[in-house]
Amino acid sequence: MENIPVFRPLLEREELAAAEEALKLGWLGMGKYVGDFEQAVLKLVEAPDRHAVAVSTGHAALHLALMLMGVGPGDEVITPAFNNIADFQAILATGAQPVFCDIHDDTLCLDLADAETLVGPRTKAIIAMDYDCCLCDHDGVAAFAAKHGIRVLHDGAHALGSRYKGKMVGSFSDVTMFSFDPVKTITSIDGGMLIVRTREEVERLHRMRLIGMGQPASVMYQNRRAWTYDVQELGFRYHMANLHAAMGLAQLGKFDRIASTRREACRRYNAELSGLKDVRVPATDFEGVTPFLYYIRVPAEARQPLRDHLTTKGVDTGIHWQPGHWFQLFKECRRSALAVTDRVGNEILSLPLHSAMAPEVQSRVIAGVREFFQ
Repeated sequence: MENIPVFRPLLEREELAAAEEALKLGWLGMGKYVGDFEQAVLKLVEAPDRHAVAVSTGHAALHLALMLMGVGPGDEVITPAFNNIADFQAILATGAQPVFCDIHDDTLCLDLADAETLVGPRTKAIIAMDYDCCLCDHDGVAAFAAKHGIRVLHDGAHALGSRYKGKMVGSFSDVTMFSFDPVKTITSIDGGMLIVRTREEVERLHRMRLIGMGQPASVMYQNRRAWTYDVQELGFRYHMANLHAAMGLAQLGKFDRIASTRREACRRYNAELSGLKDVRVPATDFEGVTPFLYYIRVPAEARQPLRDHLTTKGVDTGIHWQPGHWFQLFKECRRSALAVTDRVGNEILSLPLHSAMAPEVQSRVIAGVREFFQ
């Protein structure tokens, strides 16, 4: 019996052909495919007035975004405690400290009323993270930021291809980041991207992602490089490679199929699991969103027995995530009571979700869950 992983990328002949073409080209660093990938993502998110900057990972995107916002030593960044460890580490990497706020029980996204109690004189920015199929109150986040004079980093790692009040994620926030790591909705093997408003921000990001070198992207996107340049500020080796961008382009070429099949699978999960006692499914019909993962919530005492049961059926499960204040590194960070976060952290369970998921594979997962609870 084949094991069913939580994530499985949709890799087909298009991706293999793209990788072969990129390798045969022989330009393995940042080149033309990277510029093409940036423009393709801008087209997908319907943001012709914005700029895209591709980088090596989602964490790199988070780190550079915070630096771009001027976050540094002595500053604080408000973030949901129920968030990925990459966000917390990116804050630390700037010398700032995360401040943990709670989430809403229904959406698992930022609770702005709770965040309001945490604003202080050192607050420099807030991270608004979309959790899977549910999006933040982004109008409320923008008003919150304006009220307190702080910047907004929109973590859209789960939300590529989703819409908020008719607007594509990436087209309206202060700064938006996307992730294309091996398990994301689309993968570029690994990679991240920032969507920003101004040309000045782009030029600074171009330097910071390339160890501070002032090499013009317009030259590198011709599969060439300049041999004379200046270095004016701190930088990192955070650029995206041509091979990775070529893979991302191949994935974007089938994005409609990826999005529709993931929505279809999530709707089936909801339909077949929502009637089970002790199982709580996402409160959405998945309209207008591209789900990154599918989760259920179960009583805390049932979660590990359920995971063990599914393991015997050849079904992997995941936990997204352990809250930030549970980790030793962040135990002393300033925070609110985090009652919802603590409850969700003990209940959340990710089930397998794949693009173009075979119905018989999903049936095995559903049967395993139903068998446990019935």
